[in-house]
Amino acid sequence: VQLQASGGGLVQAGGSLRLSCAASGGAFFRMGYYRQAPGKQRDLVATISSGGTTNYADHVKGRFTISMKNAENTVDLQMNLLEPEDTAVYYCYAKRVANNRDYWGQGTLVTVSS
Repeated sequence: VQLQASGGGLVQAGGSLRLSCAASGGAFFRMGYYRQAPGKQRDLVATISSGGTTNYADHVKGRFTISMKNAENTVDLQMNLLEPEDTAVYYCYAKRVANNRDYWGQGTLVTVSS
């Protein structure tokens, strides 16, 4: 199983970024993103099931939108109205159907300047 993430970078506060992640090596019934800021634990950002059920962390509701293409095993995270507090390494996540295990991408840095 491999998760290949893309997107991220540097943006000013109030701007937008889009993260994409493609998973290979099986079918996945949930995908999403977690993030880890310096000195903090890794926390949920948003997940989406293959049936379309979404789950967002409170601090991103109304600003971030997650979407998934089941046939392609890809998940996108559209991030709008970014805040400096959103600065973190974002990790793509996928739960595989065959063994119910969690898999992680390599992480992509998002930096929001004030």
